[in-house]
Amino acid sequence: MYKALVNKDSSFEGIFFVGVKTTGIFCRPTCTARKPKIENVEFFATAKEALSFGYRPCKICHPISLYGETPDWLTPLLKEINENPSLKYTDNDLRNKLLEPARVRRWFKKYHGITFQGYLRSLRINKAFGQIKQNDRIIDSAFDSGFESLSGFTDAFKKKTAMSPSASRKGMIISVTRILTPLGPMFAGATEDGLCLLEFTDRRMLETQMNRLRKLLHAQIIPGENKYFVILNKQLDEYFAGKRKQFDIPLVFPGTDFQISVWQTLQKIPYGKTWSYEKQAMVMGKPKAIRAVARANGDNRISIIIPCHRVIGKNGLLTGYGGGLLRKKYLLELEGNNRI
Repeated sequence: MYKALVNKDSSFEGIFFVGVKTTGIFCRPTCTARKPKIENVEFFATAKEALSFGYRPCKICHPISLYGETPDWLTPLLKEINENPSLKYTDNDLRNKLLEPARVRRWFKKYHGITFQGYLRSLRINKAFGQIKQNDRIIDSAFDSGFESLSGFTDAFKKKTAMSPSASRKGMIISVTRILTPLGPMFAGATEDGLCLLEFTDRRMLETQMNRLRKLLHAQIIPGENKYFVILNKQLDEYFAGKRKQFDIPLVFPGTDFQISVWQTLQKIPYGKTWSYEKQAMVMGKPKAIRAVARANGDNRISIIIPCHRVIGKNGLLTGYGGGLLRKKYLLELEGNNRI
């Protein structure tokens, strides 16, 4: 845990909190403050436990809030953007709102992987795509999305989606957003048919999984809203609170017939229970395909909801998990404590 603290390892978010004896402050693993010596720290499983030992929350990493939570200074701007994606903001507009443009850019780059202006363009294109799919006229969608000319809209649309506005009537967009959880932020992706992506943002395979989705669904990935994100947020909140044992959000998981069979079998593992890879292969009627089953589990793109964390080694030990073994342990303990 001390190594994770020094390395600011985000995969340990929600796993532990650290109390600094010399200051009386407690922090999250990713805190950017100067690191104390190992003899001056003690670790806690929860923020509540750290508070009960008399530690005060750090003002730099805000361990009481969820990691990646939108800061208060940015909340009004995001509210405006979500209510009207066609709005445009220059650096002067941001300064008039008492926001430093460089600070805004850094936050969007860190938590969305693109600049603030790139995020705005993505929202406008996403909105226009939805309107065109609903058979709105292209020119109406262009101006309604905040573009000043049809040619400018067409160029931006092609650059973002790799298709012309007219061709998009038969195309597909995967809308993506960030979802906050006690274990750190996750990327969620959804089409018109359902959720197709739910991964921790620090997973090494995330970019690979996104590229596979693009190819399998012949779609482009663009930040934006989707009707399934509201449902997902609600159901994940209930799950982490121990109040939900089953998810009923529609899922989209393209793959080979074998992969789809593996992922469907994962959904049969009861809440609060674990299976071995061997048992999973036997339930599928393919007892000799244990390694292939394990590989397909690793290719699961919808964490938690398709519960690959419930599969462990035959010897009872925790084995590979894309989100990290400590997160896997956390999820299994959460379900074990609430299975009755």
